[in-house]
Amino acid sequence: MTPRVMRKLPAQVDLPALEHDVLARWERDRVFERSLEQTAQGEPWVFYEGPPTANGKPGTHHVEARVFKDLFPRFKTMQGRHVPRKAGWDCHGLPVELAVEKELGFSGKGDIEDYGIAEFNAKCRESVMRHVGEFEDLTRRMGYWCDLSDAYRTMDASYIESVWWSLKQIYDKGLLVEDYRVAPYCPRCGTGLSDHEVAQGYQDVVDPSVYVRFPVTSGDWAGRASLLVWTTTPWTLVSNTAVAVHPSVTYVAAQTGDEVLVVAEPLLHVLGDAEVLARFPGSSLEHVTYSRPFDWVDIPGAHFVGLADYVTTESGTGLVHQSPAFGADDLVVARRYGLPVVNPILPDGTFAADVPLVGGQFFKHADPALVQDLAARGLLYLEKPYEHAYPHCWRCDTALLYYALPSWYIRTTAIKDRLVEENGRTDWHPATIKTGRYGDWLANNIDWALSRNRYWGTPLPVWRCTADASHLTVVASLAELSSLAGQDFSSLDPHRPFVDDVVLPCSSCGVEARRVPEVIDCWYDAGSMPFAQVGYPHSGVEPAYPAQFIAEAIDQTR
Repeated sequence: MTPRVMRKLPAQVDLPALEHDVLARWERDRVFERSLEQTAQGEPWVFYEGPPTANGKPGTHHVEARVFKDLFPRFKTMQGRHVPRKAGWDCHGLPVELAVEKELGFSGKGDIEDYGIAEFNAKCRESVMRHVGEFEDLTRRMGYWCDLSDAYRTMDASYIESVWWSLKQIYDKGLLVEDYRVAPYCPRCGTGLSDHEVAQGYQDVVDPSVYVRFPVTSGDWAGRASLLVWTTTPWTLVSNTAVAVHPSVTYVAAQTGDEVLVVAEPLLHVLGDAEVLARFPGSSLEHVTYSRPFDWVDIPGAHFVGLADYVTTESGTGLVHQSPAFGADDLVVARRYGLPVVNPILPDGTFAADVPLVGGQFFKHADPALVQDLAARGLLYLEKPYEHAYPHCWRCDTALLYYALPSWYIRTTAIKDRLVEENGRTDWHPATIKTGRYGDWLANNIDWALSRNRYWGTPLPVWRCTADASHLTVVASLAELSSLAGQDFSSLDPHRPFVDDVVLPCSSCGVEARRVPEVIDCWYDAGSMPFAQVGYPHSGVEPAYPAQFIAEAIDQTR
């Protein structure tokens, strides 16, 4: 085998000057453009440039991704394929908002609204444009060939109109719905998160794991026994509404020391050396009442045992404390039994000021005082440290809480089979992602929590009747908005607050309709790129679909 000869550059070569000469020649002689012209009649090879978020200076990880994005389109071009490469920028969302908040010294949504939404969004636009320039410089310097002269931006009106159009298609299919659900919520950012965002922010923490006595007040064991309930979120005990048991699990009343406690028989070991006095199915406990651990919040018609199939005997005691405002399963049980949903936690994550002992405290900081109070009143049976992964906001690192609030959802669960089928047709590298990280997530996906209670994003194009909240009008373009309003809005900046001021006649009854206040998840913006980058369908340009090549970071898989 003949060895290759490695030629060294002369010592006197000025590398920066050489780099400048190469880049200058490429731009002067239109080398990239000519490579596209030369292959114009070749078979298309579709490449998608997933948009980097322009919320800060580019880093070395952007260089790595762009190397792969450059390598394969060049190779295919050399084979004679026609590979257009349209650059693009992800301009919306919390990443940009948080960067601007930091610049302005803001600490939350209150500061933004005092400053003014229009002024804040103008700062977001300014920040995006500044960082786009830095990304363009990086792109040129590293020799990544893509069309920067006609880049798409998710904040442009034409892009937003394409996104609006797609949302109307989803709404017309019955897949865009508003629902009152318990969803992951960031109290710092003041908005809900989707499950793919939550998956990026888990941190290992140690929380208090407490076993608490709930004295029985009705039935055979009234005044003689306590339900033993286990929880790792003592702060939710303030709003305890019910206790859930599994109807077909066997429960026991067991004597331990001088007290009687009720637990699931498979978990009797938590009591240590205990004597079983009686066995009974969980179903026999239904509607048994008890004395709740804290009586600071008015919850009428509550505090009894309900039945729930989701209760397991893998850990705890087999009796699950219910706080419907902070648990999806709890909310289902509450609805089944007609129980109220009471929430003493304010949107900023603190207890309401009128709650004794913990009023004004951040929810995660309230645990020690609550546990101490339970112990002082003889209700704390046992406390253990519990290390587990807890979700935090992937943008600001604040602990999330599962919080009952209205939100708009895309019913991805209704098309799960199609999603799984399309994944099966995709060639993943590394191959493990197909059935691992991504396939697993698809198989267990929940409906996409789309809406965000924020400012700098694509406004949700839904107008609600002021007389009947069920009357909704979904708009697909500025032209349609103009037609419905009877006024020319073709040049309107479709962002907040300008679009919020547009009033329409309700499409069902003619009464005044106003836009709902939410914007959408910026990941939806990025996912709309295949059609929105060409302004489809309003531009008349057909999108290139599907792609032959996408190269993105691992977080994009969810």
